[in-house]
Amino acid sequence: MGPVMSQTPAEPIKTLPLVMEEPRGRKKPPRHLADLTPAERKALLEEQGLPGFRAKQLSTHYFARLVDDPEQMTDLPSGQRADLVGALLPELMTPLRTMEADKGTTRKVLWKLFDGALVESVLMRYPDRATMCVSSQAGCGMACPFCATGQGGLQRNMSTAEIVEQVVAGARSLARGEVPGGPGRVSNVVFMGMGEPLANYKAVIGAVRRLTDPTPDGLGMSARGVTVSTVGLVPRIKQLATEGIPVTLALSLHAPDDELRNELVPINRKYPIAELMAACRRYTQGKDRKSHIVYEYVMLDGINDSPALARDLAKLLGDMPAKVNLIPFNPFPQTDYRRSRPEAIRAFSDVLRQRRIITTIRKTRGDDIDAACGQLVGRVQSRQKNRLRQIPVVTQ
Repeated sequence: MGPVMSQTPAEPIKTLPLVMEEPRGRKKPPRHLADLTPAERKALLEEQGLPGFRAKQLSTHYFARLVDDPEQMTDLPSGQRADLVGALLPELMTPLRTMEADKGTTRKVLWKLFDGALVESVLMRYPDRATMCVSSQAGCGMACPFCATGQGGLQRNMSTAEIVEQVVAGARSLARGEVPGGPGRVSNVVFMGMGEPLANYKAVIGAVRRLTDPTPDGLGMSARGVTVSTVGLVPRIKQLATEGIPVTLALSLHAPDDELRNELVPINRKYPIAELMAACRRYTQGKDRKSHIVYEYVMLDGINDSPALARDLAKLLGDMPAKVNLIPFNPFPQTDYRRSRPEAIRAFSDVLRQRRIITTIRKTRGDDIDAACGQLVGRVQSRQKNRLRQIPVVTQ
């Protein structure tokens, strides 16, 4: 039986247990230059008897020129090229399938990691920007019952380089004109794919730094173009506030009170709303901070979409700068949840706007290829609809 579809469920929604840490004893991914600072890259080459200054050339090829073919790295001596590439640019992940929707402007890639784990990333091109949605874990241990990713549990954390590689791969596709609209660049990255980013804190912060480091040390993106999501890991939100990186924090709130949020977002039982809101205030009130928070709220029919709950949400956020992003629920197999009716979403939005809370309704993209919010599961088989175009499998 699935969850009871009522504003106050007659019995608790059944969820999987929370998993805060990855399983022990898993082999680590190969070390890659995206895992390392420029000084560490140089030192690694020197440890292997290779010229340290070549590290900057390799970084230029990877981050600035977006080269993935060693034969194009002609400034590297042919006799050392294989050793240099092997030392700092090992293969991290293999694309198994690319699927397209929205006339080719939404592209979902299924990746196989070195140990066989599967993850997905999504590139979404708009008229004014191109956004990469990246995964930070294989699976997810947060067990939110309305999210397909959370139903499979957590397999492992991803490395910094595995996270960055998703963005670099998307940047290559844009630069080569493979996405309709002509050559372009990645302007935004959202950590909203598979996994809870703040549960893999060290690797995610490393990835954010590689994305925002000036080229050729990194991709040279603006921190304002990076959004890190979380279901509410309070200690990590506090830690993120000290990093000095003005990324946007996206908080998956989904309910304005502890009783309902305990059911929809199980981590709330560990970090209740009062504690969570205190951490959010701290995140936005630091000296000279330019960071802000977007409160994500998935709209579930008959569960959390009443005008009364909208008023409660407005009251909860009323004393702090807030932007609310209402997300129509994206269905997946084996769920009884339903998307809120459009008129219910509009009514909910109206209540918030009347109380001067900036509110947007997310436009769903990629749901016909299971690429929308909450649908990424990292599986080989995917349901198919008429609007889907599948690019042939890449074999290596």
